[in-house]
Amino acid sequence: MSAIATIAMQFFDACEKGKGWEACKSYCKPDATFSAQAEPLAEVRTLQQYADWMQGLMKMMPDGRYDLKSFATDAERNNVTAYAVFSGTHTGQGGPPPTGKSTRSDYVYTMEFDGDKIRHMTKIWNAGWALKELGW
Repeated sequence: MSAIATIAMQFFDACEKGKGWEACKSYCKPDATFSAQAEPLAEVRTLQQYADWMQGLMKMMPDGRYDLKSFATDAERNNVTAYAVFSGTHTGQGGPPPTGKSTRSDYVYTMEFDGDKIRHMTKIWNAGWALKELGW
């Protein structure tokens, strides 16, 4: 595994387990940016905000987990892409009242590197479908 692939995997795992920015920041540039074309993430512009958003999501879905389907490095473009499926049940506090409903949602991350640090991440996610499953 290449150096950026190792870093990307460590970041991905920490972020997806809801460990927040404190656990993720060593893998990223301090001013790392974030983008997504998903309504719940419309105002999220930094990777710090996103890592903390995931931490909040995991409080609402304490059984949340990912199933990594594909993980690829593009050395020429200095990025790593991960495709996974997130599953979880809305039983925790911190957002809308718990519904007890479950979701299973596909998503893709592309993590762009500057040297050995993530400088930008894009998330592709059909948030509307996932939220509809939860009854939100």
